[in-house]
Amino acid sequence: MSITVRIPAPLRRLSEGQPTVDLTGRNLSDCIDNLDSRFPGFKERLCDESGDLRRFVNIYVNGEDVRFLQGLATQLKDGDEVSIVPAVAGGDISS
Repeated sequence: MSITVRIPAPLRRLSEGQPTVDLTGRNLSDCIDNLDSRFPGFKERLCDESGDLRRFVNIYVNGEDVRFLQGLATQLKDGDEVSIVPAVAGGDISS
């Protein structure tokens, strides 16, 4: 199973400059864990101390905001596209 993850410009230094990476995961949480395993530092930029998505990070699965789906429990399937979109205001995910 292959999921395409679109990496925003502020985080590409973590992904070795890659704008997209292909990963696996049954759900969004697994996908983020796999992203962090391959490129350490991603999870702390995307999730807060309690493990929830940070307020200033928006994640979309096939164009749908996961906050209106099942959040980190949103199920993924082969061919899905996950887009990480930092909010225009609110926080800095690049540090």
